[in-house]
Amino acid sequence: MIALTLAEIAEIVGGRLHGTDGTPTITGSIEFDTRKITEGGLFLALPGERVDGHDFAARAVAAGAAGVLAGREVDAPAVIAPPVETQHGNAYVLAGDTDGTGAAVLAALAKLARHVTDRLKDLTIVGVTGSAGKTSTKDLIAQVLTPAGETIAPPGSFNNELGHPWTALRATEDTRFLVLELSARGPGHIAHLCEVAPPKIGAVINVGTAHLGEFGSREGIAQAKGELVEALPEDGIAILNADDPLVAAMASRTKAKVVLVGEDSKADVRATNVELDEQARASFTLVSAQGEAHVKLGVHGPHQVGNALTAAAIALELGATPQQVAERLGAAQRVSAHRMQVTERADGVTVVNDAYNANPESVRAALKSLATISRATQPARRSWAVLGPMAELGDDHVRAHDEIGRLAVRLDINKLVVVGDAARPMHQGAHLEGSWGEESVLVPDADAAITLLRAEVRPGDVVLVKASNAYRLWRVAEALLEAGNQ
Repeated sequence: MIALTLAEIAEIVGGRLHGTDGTPTITGSIEFDTRKITEGGLFLALPGERVDGHDFAARAVAAGAAGVLAGREVDAPAVIAPPVETQHGNAYVLAGDTDGTGAAVLAALAKLARHVTDRLKDLTIVGVTGSAGKTSTKDLIAQVLTPAGETIAPPGSFNNELGHPWTALRATEDTRFLVLELSARGPGHIAHLCEVAPPKIGAVINVGTAHLGEFGSREGIAQAKGELVEALPEDGIAILNADDPLVAAMASRTKAKVVLVGEDSKADVRATNVELDEQARASFTLVSAQGEAHVKLGVHGPHQVGNALTAAAIALELGATPQQVAERLGAAQRVSAHRMQVTERADGVTVVNDAYNANPESVRAALKSLATISRATQPARRSWAVLGPMAELGDDHVRAHDEIGRLAVRLDINKLVVVGDAARPMHQGAHLEGSWGEESVLVPDADAAITLLRAEVRPGDVVLVKASNAYRLWRVAEALLEAGNQ
């Protein structure tokens, strides 16, 4: 973050000083974990599920923090955030020192992020949203832009009211590009994040059924995702997926320049001659107004073609040549954990750990990648899909899981292991589609899946593990890899 005194921070957020005259200067990073405090940093006192950050304020200062941003008075030099209105049930109340939500601190953090990003005149902010693939796309964009200048992006999927300003405040006078991932749990969320750090470039990669329970329909999801392009300035750039009609239609909702990407012939930046290798890594011809180039991706899955095109379009608009883009995409690697993490054991078992998150679109893409990898050699390798529940689908829960089970049969996946009763419709769908017997198994939890796989996986098999992150199914993938080292 740029250097600011506590007095300046208090003025920016509309707060008051406590236990200090305001002269200490924040020269380090902003952290909400005392273990990550750096000398001269600012500690965020946030209440959590188990502990309250206010109780650790003194420890943070002892660890090197120059001050604390808090919602109530603490035993340390601090800026006390002003109370804000927040909704509790049907009533609006002032949230501040005792509400336990951290709303006041988060609101102050958002004001601070906006102030800092506004001051950084050479900074270009890129926002990315979509129902599936935001994190992988964000990682590709950051890697493609880094050769052109210092680039900041959030770790993993740190894309909410905390992660967004926290990442923005990583930027300094030396930062050229800030790549932010924007999530939405309801209408207005993306618009709010755009107020925190206004993007110059906005990319919408798809509209699927993730969070269908909150929005009610894909059209409702599209309305929320489109808040990103609505926030762009006239001299901004909207990168839209030409292959998704709901995304392409967002062109009418922005005053910015529109660049369409995809495999559709209408796309301004498109992929032709797409091929997949034995590990489902795509190669294609990148076609654009600036020229053509051959791209060979190092990341796995056919869905990465669209992600790569989004990154390519942004880099091209910022002055890169097609050949530079192709070279940078070819060098890009998976950054965030548990996302299409392909590892081969010594005995030839391939484990595909894609267990960070799951929605119908991402599971379909993962199953297609599994089918590609297992059939890349002859004879075909035996394929396993270890799938857990997909969360936040609302009334669409049963149908969505049923369709995934049926798709596993149609793709001729050899073994389906369904984990958890919440995913039972997936198991039932597989049986109804293919009259499967032992090919589909329902197990109660991750430990049961581990026991089954350790007993039945054979050398040369390919195992995909995927579920919503809350179910921690990545433990299955890690157990399989550990077993391969024994």
